[in-house]
Amino acid sequence: MSAWRRFGARTWLVGVAVAAVVGVAGCGGDGDDGGEVASAGGGKAGAGASKNASSELTEYVDAQRKWVECLRGAGLDAPDPDAQGKVDLGDQSKWKRDPKALKAQEKCADLSVPVPDSVEKAQQPELSKAEIRKNQKYAKCMQEHGAADFPDTDSGGFRDVTWDSTSAGAKRAARQCASVIGVPTDAPSAQG
Repeated sequence: MSAWRRFGARTWLVGVAVAAVVGVAGCGGDGDDGGEVASAGGGKAGAGASKNASSELTEYVDAQRKWVECLRGAGLDAPDPDAQGKVDLGDQSKWKRDPKALKAQEKCADLSVPVPDSVEKAQQPELSKAEIRKNQKYAKCMQEHGAADFPDTDSGGFRDVTWDSTSAGAKRAARQCASVIGVPTDAPSAQG
């Protein structure tokens, strides 16, 4: 087995794990925000930002309702969206195989909208102290082992910055630090 196949799959697996950690770790805090929304600058934003997020949520839920109505019009039994706009379609593999579902999705594709950032961030679970420590340890490990541009943590969540995950240093760091986030160093190859 070539070195690329052996380490390429591990790097890919670690990359997926990093993306999951960064995605899940986006929000955190002590829960006592006084009714304010955290701003990108690290401070608190007032009611204006809260109204904007509320407006985005309302627009998203309305868009999801229109999408569900379209799916129903195409003959599918789709549930109403919840208060956060989530639509539980059940077994996703069924929706990818069923010709009727595929036709309905194609017909209604122009009504399907992405989840707004403010809504996605509001849906993130609060991090535990152990998760915060793990994220801080992982960021430090990545930076010390070749990924100097790996994001630091803010209140336990990773800062939303762009970093080069494809560099040789980043790949080396990902292999070195995989165990910090729970990826075993002897993870089986996805290609092997």
